[in-house]
Parts: sequence; structure tokens; C-alpha cells
Amino acid sequence: MAKREDTAAARGLTPHDLVLDARKERIAQVISRRTRSLVVVLDQLLDSFNMGAVARTCEGLGLQELHVIEHPEQPYRRHPGVTKGCEKWLDIHRWPDFESCRANLVGRGYKLWASDLAEGALPVGEMRFEGKMALIFGNERRGVSAEALAAADGRFCIPMRGFVQSFNISVAVSATLSQAIAWRERHLGPEGDLTPEDAQELTERFTRLSVKQRDKLFPQFEGE
Repeated sequence: MAKREDTAAARGLTPHDLVLDARKERIAQVISRRTRSLVVVLDQLLDSFNMGAVARTCEGLGLQELHVIEHPEQPYRRHPGVTKGCEKWLDIHRWPDFESCRANLVGRGYKLWASDLAEGALPVGEMRFEGKMALIFGNERRGVSAEALAAADGRFCIPMRGFVQSFNISVAVSATLSQAIAWRERHLGPEGDLTPEDAQELTERFTRLSVKQRDKLFPQFEGE
């Protein structure tokens, strides 16, 4: 006779039974400030350190989605030393090309704003971060691609006051998102904008992810 697998599920337990109340409160607090209406798009970055730093910034500032248009020579890969595991709390969407990413975001109602140093770009401090916005940041060497610039609804820049002409990509994302979140808190309030259904799904997911050895205890969720 086959030995019955001794898992938490087999004993009638759920992830909620194994997570402390303090952790549940923390999960609820995070989700209450989570947003999907503001997302970051990375346009063919080459440096995994930079991509990891951006992911950590996005999660820390309450964004739920990060979109990565992969460089043909450098597919996206995790950088645990930088991210400290933040990827598990994010939805990271990987795209083979800009058009695939654009079609998804435009189809979901996002306006595309591209980071650009050229004349005519709107200073980030003058932007209104309302509605669904996707902020595109470009490759470390050449910036945002011509294709993305042509498709963007607007262009923005971080005004420079020194001799350097630009910031590291992870710094640029941090500076822009800090402005965006501050604007939204002033004009829209501190709460997030998840739908009740999305908030519930993320609550279940974040609760499972908070359980140590979850793959052994709940093999049905292995790989999450």
C-alpha cells in the first residue's frame, strides 16, 4: 500500500492556518496600497543588476507589475543579491519585442510615456500621474528604442543640474517613481487601486508565499 503523503493539505490545513496574525496584517496593509495602474517597462536592458534594482524599487513603492522587453543578447534573469526575493511579490511580464508589450498595455487602457533626454520632453515634476500609465525606460547604452518613442503618448525627462547627462537606469526609475507616488498620494490619496477580486487573489497568493517550506507543505502550489 502506498504511503499517504503527509502534507498540510492532507491534514486539512490551509496557508492561512500557518501564517501569524501579524503577517496577515502586514499583507493586508501592503495590498491596500498596491497599484496596477502605474507600471514600469524596461526596454531591452542588458544589465541584470539594473533589472534587479528596478524590480526591488517597483515592489518597494507599491507597484504590482513590471514589464520587461528582453534584449536578444540578454534575457531577463533574477539577481538574488540585489532583489532579496522581491520578485515573488511582483507580476513580471517578459516580452520578446516592443510591439507585443505595447499591444498588451494599450489593450488594457494604458498610456505610454517614454523616458527621453531630447528637447521637448516634459520634466517629470510637471507630469500628472493619473489614470493608467506605463513608464518606459531604455537600454543603458542607447536609451528607449526609436520604435517605443514613436509609439509613446508622451515623453518625459529628469532635469539634470550637473555636468553628467543622465542617471543610471535604476536611479532614474527610483527618482521617477518617487515623484509619481508622491503625486498620487497628494491628489488621489494613499490607497491603492486593486479591484476587490484582484486584492483577494493577491491576498491568497501572498499568504501562501509567506509560508516557509510551502513546496513541501502544499505541493499543489509548487513553483510559485
